Amino acid sequence: MNTRRRELLKGTGIAISAAALGTSIPFWRNIPSGWIPAAHAESGALMNKEGLRLLSDRPVCAETQAHMLDDAVTPTCRHFIRNNGTPPRQVDPRSWTLAIDGLVKTPRSFSIAQLRSEFEVVRQALVIECAGNGRAQFEPPTRGNQWTYGAVACSRWTGIRLSDMLRSVGIGSQAVYTAHYGSDTHLSGDPARHPISRGIPISKAMDGSVLIAFEQNDAPLHPMQGAPLRLVVPGWPGSCSHKWLTRIWVRDQTHDGAKMTGESYRIPKYPVAPGQKLEDEELQIIERMPVKSLITHPSNGVDFEARDIQVRGHAWSGERSIERVDLSYDFGVTWHRANLRDPENPGAWQGFQRDLRLPSQGYYEIWACATDSAGEMQPHAISWNQKGYLNNSMHRVAVRVA
Repeated sequence: MNTRRRELLKGTGIAISAAALGTSIPFWRNIPSGWIPAAHAESGALMNKEGLRLLSDRPVCAETQAHMLDDAVTPTCRHFIRNNGTPPRQVDPRSWTLAIDGLVKTPRSFSIAQLRSEFEVVRQALVIECAGNGRAQFEPPTRGNQWTYGAVACSRWTGIRLSDMLRSVGIGSQAVYTAHYGSDTHLSGDPARHPISRGIPISKAMDGSVLIAFEQNDAPLHPMQGAPLRLVVPGWPGSCSHKWLTRIWVRDQTHDGAKMTGESYRIPKYPVAPGQKLEDEELQIIERMPVKSLITHPSNGVDFEARDIQVRGHAWSGERSIERVDLSYDFGVTWHRANLRDPENPGAWQGFQRDLRLPSQGYYEIWACATDSAGEMQPHAISWNQKGYLNNSMHRVAVRVA
C-alpha cells in the first residue's frame, strides 16, 4: 500500500473519531495505528461496547466487569476484546475469502456466501476465554495485560464446522496441525510480520466443536470480534479462536507461527517456584482450559440491608461439563450446594444460583468452587507460571450486611 493510500485510510478513521469527539484533532498526523481517544477509552464508546475496562489501546484489549456478565448468553456489547495487532481498516464481507491449503487434496478459496451454501450452518453458545484471564492475581506479577476476571464470555456463534470444510478438501495422511492467519497487521507496520498465527492439532480441528463463524448473537460479527469471519475454538485458549480469518494452512508439524513458540501460551511441565526462570523445553503448549466459575451477582463490595442474598454466576471447564458448584460465606468452613443449570449445548457455560441467609451483620466473602465431570475442582490458589496463565482459583466477592 503506498503512502498516499495509508494517509487516506488513516484520515478516514480520524475523521470518524473527530466526529465522535465533537471537535477536530489538530495533530492527527502524529497519531499511531490502533489509537483510541482517551476520552472514550474507559467507556469503550468507539467500540460500541458497554462498560468495558480498557487494559491496552495498542493493541486494543478490554475486559468486562464480572457483574456485567450475568446474562446466560453474553451480549455482543459486553464481550471482552483481545487483539494482538491492528485490525483491518476496511472490511467487505461480499469480497472476503478464506483459503485452505497445505496438506489437503484440493486446495480451495471460499467466499462467505460459499461457506453458507456448501456446508451445514450451525448455531452454538460457546465460551471464549483468554488464557491470561486472572493474571492480575499472580504474585510476583507477570508480564502481559493484567486481566482480572472479565476476559471470558459465552455468546451464540453462527457458522460452519471446521471439520466439515476440512473433509470437503481432503486431509492428507501426514497432517498434524492447522495454522491460522488473519488480516490484522503487526503493530510495527511491517507487512512481513504476523501479530499472531496459532493453530490446533488435527484431532481438535476434526472433533466437530470448532466453528468458522460469521455471526455473533444473530448479527454480523462486531469489528473487534473479528468481522467478517473468525474461528471459535471452545474449551481452548481464546488465542486459538483466530479473528479476521483469511487462511488455514494444514501442516505436517506443530505450527511454529507468531505466539506459538517460546513462552507464548505455554506453561511449565511441572510446578515451579514463583519467579523461577525456565528454558523453552521445560514448557508445554496450553490446550484444554481448566475448571472455573464466576460470581456475577452480587457485585464485589456491595452493601445489603437484609441478611438474605441471592448468589448467581456461571461455571465452565474446557470440553467437560460442570457437576456441581458450592458456595461458602465463612471462608470455606462450610459449603452450600448451588442449583446448577444444564449447558445450552456442549461448549457453553452453566449458570448457578443459590439463596443464602447470612448469620448476622458484618463483612463476608462469598466464595464459589466448581467441580467438573472429571472430578477436578477449583483450587484456593494455583502454581505460579512465567506468563500468568490459567488462573482458575476460586472467585470471591465481598459483601457487607448493615
